[in-house]
Amino acid sequence: MKAWTSTSLRLRPSLPLRSPMCLRGAVRAMSAMQASNRLRTALNQGRTSFGAWQMIPGANVSRLLARSGRKITDVPLDGAMHDAVPAIAALGVSPIVRLPDMQGWMVKLLKIVVPLLRTVEEAKQLVQSAKFPPLGRRGFGSPIAPERFNPVPSFTEYLQQANDSLLTIVQIETKEALDCVEEIAAVEGIDVLFIGPFDLGNNIGHPIINGAMAPELKEALGKVLSASKNAGKKCGVYCTSGEQAKMFAEQGFDMMNVVTDYTALEFTAKEQFSIADGAAKPAKGGSY
Repeated sequence: MKAWTSTSLRLRPSLPLRSPMCLRGAVRAMSAMQASNRLRTALNQGRTSFGAWQMIPGANVSRLLARSGRKITDVPLDGAMHDAVPAIAALGVSPIVRLPDMQGWMVKLLKIVVPLLRTVEEAKQLVQSAKFPPLGRRGFGSPIAPERFNPVPSFTEYLQQANDSLLTIVQIETKEALDCVEEIAAVEGIDVLFIGPFDLGNNIGHPIINGAMAPELKEALGKVLSASKNAGKKCGVYCTSGEQAKMFAEQGFDMMNVVTDYTALEFTAKEQFSIADGAAKPAKGGSY
């Protein structure tokens, strides 16, 4: 989870700049906000991003994954992992929070993933909750959020820059979402379409069996990728190994998780005990 150091800037015309000193302050503030979302910076630069998926609660696990040399760590918020986000961010890695469902009050983090999206209307509602006006209807709320950046932006600067610093990701893993994926990809404010192959396969009647992906499921993945690219959006996919992540990257996907803490721990333990027993090494489970 390597931190990106690029701080490329895009000054918005509406930013109230009255003097060179004001300009320099605004540039520094914008740089701090944009640089804080390292994943978005990498995606904007056209870089492929690999990450890990945390399943085991605990800040120590979060820090271990964050030190593994990757850019991103996915954290399921439905797994009681509230302490994982600051632990990951403190090490210069982008934590992505997977929400349990699309509750508006929860959709207010720097990088979010919303699972099991079904309709275009749900995608639009998500943007309304996640983004500030005029793109959404999110309220300003607490002044604590701007204090996370150094230098600290003014409230005006924060509101003007926030929408360009947020990363909103929807998971395409239902038949309903697949059927209208072009319309979902076209929704302004949706940044990434992320595929959950296991749930998507189940929901379209072609589950992954014994690690094998049916042709219909492969076609569905291609449909989501094409819809994303045609709409100028990024596309990601859940992987279970480095080999799969490399394969999907070569196909044009932008972000892939490579490993989960749970499966990595299980496989490594079995492998080492097999070596100690003089037995054959176990095959890695969970692949497709």
